[in-house]
Amino acid sequence: MNMIDVNFDNLKKISNDIKGWIRVNGTNVNYPFVQGNDNDFYLNHSLDKKSNGGGWLFLDYRNDLLNNKNTIIYGHGRVNKTMFGSLKNILDNGWLDNKDNFVIKLSTENELTLWQIFSVYKIPTTSDYLQINFDSDNEYETFINKLINRSQYDFNTSVSTSDNILTLSTCYNNSDKLVVHAKLIKREIK
Repeated sequence: MNMIDVNFDNLKKISNDIKGWIRVNGTNVNYPFVQGNDNDFYLNHSLDKKSNGGGWLFLDYRNDLLNNKNTIIYGHGRVNKTMFGSLKNILDNGWLDNKDNFVIKLSTENELTLWQIFSVYKIPTTSDYLQINFDSDNEYETFINKLINRSQYDFNTSVSTSDNILTLSTCYNNSDKLVVHAKLIKREIK
């Protein structure tokens, strides 16, 4: 499967907060993502740091890019299907019928990566899937199993404590979140 390579020199002219680019097949998600000093700023600011109710896709401020066990990217579930709004399609509209959709492509200035989706679910708002680092393999294994058991679809993908995972989190409605988890399956250094 082809990776996505992006010219970050041009993107950095828009904002020095840009950390990477993410594309989720079968959705409208094909955007750069940013990282701020907190998890609030980009809830209501756009890529160019101007005030905007639609916000932007952003990496959890606690993440060291792709170097944590769990890398988390947030975005609003916009009704017009922008930002993470089209992730809601994963649970219907035949998205699950195409296995090519199960791979997320993510690029940074220094790396090209592919991630295999292993869990997707809708859940009442909680923060128990937003842990970045883990004190032991047992703690991480318990966390992974929780994510797999929540999935509304069996992706038949094994995940172990040696895997790094990617979490996409968005609002499904006023009281629920839609969450997607994927494991790193390919990493190339640029």
